[in-house]
Amino acid sequence: MQRIDIASSALSFIGAAATRDPSVEACGLVLGIGAILRATEARNVAADPARTFEIDPAALFAALRAQRAGGERVIGYWHSHPSGDANPSATDAAMATPDGRIWIIAAKTEISAWQAVARGTVHGRFDAVELVVIDDQRLLAT
Repeated sequence: MQRIDIASSALSFIGAAATRDPSVEACGLVLGIGAILRATEARNVAADPARTFEIDPAALFAALRAQRAGGERVIGYWHSHPSGDANPSATDAAMATPDGRIWIIAAKTEISAWQAVARGTVHGRFDAVELVVIDDQRLLAT
């Protein structure tokens, strides 16, 4: 199983943002250089945010512009499953491009990570990824 380091503050941010309003799917970006250093929240612009998510394109484009200018890399995306299941749904698989980006799913008390790949083991699109939580100070020192 692939592993990726994540700053404890980024994981805490995702957990808090994901549970703020359990009536909708919250979403955002995970950013870093090699490891996930930071998570941001984006507006969910999906037609039915109670059942699916779509990251505000303006937030995604701004992050990609910053990346091209030498800033943090867009490592992937995060979203919540208010239903409480931290596994990717068939809808997630249909939306995902097999580009190797990380998808983090927060569901009530569980957070899981997945890599979007061709012929993945889950719904033909995702492989599980182990999140290795690193203290922020230790991660920034590396």
